[in-house]
Amino acid sequence: QVQLVESGGGLVQPGGSLRLSCAASGSISSIYTMGWYRQAPGKQRELAAVITSSGSTNYADSVKGRFTISRDNAKNTVYLQMSSLKPEDTAVYYCTTTARPVGDFVGYRYWGQGTQVTVSS
Repeated sequence: QVQLVESGGGLVQPGGSLRLSCAASGSISSIYTMGWYRQAPGKQRELAAVITSSGSTNYADSVKGRFTISRDNAKNTVYLQMSSLKPEDTAVYYCTTTARPVGDFVGYRYWGQGTQVTVSS
C-alpha cells in the first residue's frame, strides 16, 4: 500500500558529500515520522537520522554535525544530506516511514529497499 523508493547512493571519497532521497507513494492518508537507518557489513541496522511530521529531528551521535535530514511534505519525500563522509559511513542506507494507508485507522512501518553508500579513496 505504501512504497518507498530511495536514490542517491554511490561511491564517494572521504571528505565528500552525497544526498539521499526517498519518495513515498501509494494510497497514503498520512505520513508521520520519516527517517534513515544504515547497516554496515557484519553489523546491526542502526538509526542515522529521523524527522517528525512537524520537522523535529534526531541524529545518531556518529553523524551529528555532518548529516542533515529534511523532508518535503508536499512530495512525501525525505532527504539525507551527508557531508564530511568517512569510511565508517559505508553502509546500506534504508529509508523508513510510519504512514497510515487510505482506509486504515492505524499507521504502519514501511522500509525501502536500501541504497549503497561507499566511502573510499
